[in-house]
Amino acid sequence: MKNKYTPTALALYFNYFVHGMGVIILSQNATALAHQWGTTVTGALAVVSSLGVGRIINLLVSGILSDKFGRKPFVQLGIATYLVFFIGILFSPNTLVAYILGILAGMANSFLDTGTYPGLMEIYPNSKGTSNVVLKAFISAGQFLLPFIVSGLAASGAWYGWSFIVPIAVLAITFLYFLFGGAFPDSKAVTAEEEKEVEEEGNGAVKSNLWVDGALFIIYGYISQATFYMVSQMLTQYGQEVGHMAQAAAHQLVSWYSLGSICCVLLTAFLGKKLREIQFVPVYTLGAFVSILMMWMFPQNAGLMAILAFLVGFFAAGGVMQLALTVMAEFFPAGKGTVTGFFYTAGSIASFTIPLVINWIGDMRGVMFFDVIVALIGFIDTSLIAIRYKHLFGKLGK
Repeated sequence: MKNKYTPTALALYFNYFVHGMGVIILSQNATALAHQWGTTVTGALAVVSSLGVGRIINLLVSGILSDKFGRKPFVQLGIATYLVFFIGILFSPNTLVAYILGILAGMANSFLDTGTYPGLMEIYPNSKGTSNVVLKAFISAGQFLLPFIVSGLAASGAWYGWSFIVPIAVLAITFLYFLFGGAFPDSKAVTAEEEKEVEEEGNGAVKSNLWVDGALFIIYGYISQATFYMVSQMLTQYGQEVGHMAQAAAHQLVSWYSLGSICCVLLTAFLGKKLREIQFVPVYTLGAFVSILMMWMFPQNAGLMAILAFLVGFFAAGGVMQLALTVMAEFFPAGKGTVTGFFYTAGSIASFTIPLVINWIGDMRGVMFFDVIVALIGFIDTSLIAIRYKHLFGKLGK
């Protein structure tokens, strides 16, 4: 709390609390929005894909520009664009307008990512991984709270738009904070200090290989998103179709998965000052591979499936993606915004392509086996990253 940039960090975290809501707010209000737009619930849900389109449009460019012009303008731009989305949806007359607004929401997420992740690493240079993993906790909190707000409004017969007013109010506060203050560290000065520390440790300047190291991280950006996307999207259906579980028990698997994710965030935050981020990543990817493999091998053991759902949430969705991004920034300290853009663009591509693969495979057991293969590739990839890290920095531990 002695860090003078802590208020800025808190504002950044609350932006991601809103982002957690924004990711699911269209699907949670699909019935009300379908009536407003004069379409079916399926038609309303189709608008959700627009967020992915918007996200991939500007990630790379905004990441590069964030390194050039600083973090604050992109955070402000992200907040403003998100406000246009939340306010615009309330007045959108049809799915076309809603789809355009959804694209803006995806772009807002990209602006926030390329300003926030590098910004937090520069605010907390000695706790980069922890500061980025905490973002995951705020996202999860927003996703956890919104369904209760929506269901409460529906039960009381209140206007669905109140569920949009909550994130609008939070964003308005953070927007005013950054408009009249909200200082960030000088990114170039922080980078120079980091490079100086590396030299003082006796390793000289970091000489990462753009093609080798960059490729390893971009592959993992894709793999990490693909791994937990497949499980999170098909866990309930897998439990019912393959595990022959009752509907209620199958739905509970998602709750166990979410609980595992939250527990991992808490543990990583606790251990973050004692261990380097690189020490977490291969361990978590190995845990994800073993857990998903056991899910594929023993789908009809309901008790074991609940435990495995928790473990998959812990290892695959508890912040390992954010930790890997932090490690990538160590390899390329002068381009934190740029690496954020490349890393999350790879994840966005996974979000587009993996649904096509799932549809092509067809059966749930086959999809789970494919996820086993993807998780294994992720473990191999992060093991190679750890080897490269030791080669560049001379050690893995603190």
